[in-house]
Amino acid sequence: MRILIVESNQEILGGVFEHFQGSGYGVTTAADGLTGLHLAATQAFDVAILSVTLPGIDGYQLCRRIRESAKCVMSVILLAAHDDLAARLEGFKAGADDYLVRPFALLELQARAEAIWRRRNTSAARILRVADLSYDMDALKVTRAGESVSLNSTNLKILEFLMRRSPFVVARRELEVHVWGMNAGDTESLRSNIHFLRRAIDRPFGVELLHTVHGIGYQLVLRNV
Repeated sequence: MRILIVESNQEILGGVFEHFQGSGYGVTTAADGLTGLHLAATQAFDVAILSVTLPGIDGYQLCRRIRESAKCVMSVILLAAHDDLAARLEGFKAGADDYLVRPFALLELQARAEAIWRRRNTSAARILRVADLSYDMDALKVTRAGESVSLNSTNLKILEFLMRRSPFVVARRELEVHVWGMNAGDTESLRSNIHFLRRAIDRPFGVELLHTVHGIGYQLVLRNV
């Protein structure tokens, strides 16, 4: 799970960042609304945790802008200082999935983030597509240009993650943790699986979709030629 935290209070921002990072999640932070909006529009996140009170644009405006963007499909949790009914209603009207009032327990925030992430994934489309590559997750069937592609379970797990993140770059470590868990440490295992995946989905078709971004990770996208 990739998390965006937008919070102007440095103490709260640091605490939430350390908690989620310590739980093995990818975390990106911003201290103002405009920076948060830029990150939301240019990177892929699963959950955004937004303070209502932000410099630049506030959390309500930021949530609305995220919901108006076709590229921003993340879930949103708003953090507020007061438990006010009108404020909560405004948050949900802006498109928030959840609303939490300070002070809050970090474990509760994590549980809420994981719950809305699971709900969104469960309701998501069961067929993923990138260019002419298609993955039917119910039938466990991968095709490219209408031709069947045979992959093992690890390849399928990697492919699904890359397709969900497309067109964004996925960090190598994040991919390893997703596939093998927090104890993942054998980088060669990922390399060999990426090599097999590339040979299966790219090599027979002449146009490359799976790209290595050196020093960072991998990207599944049809680049302009």
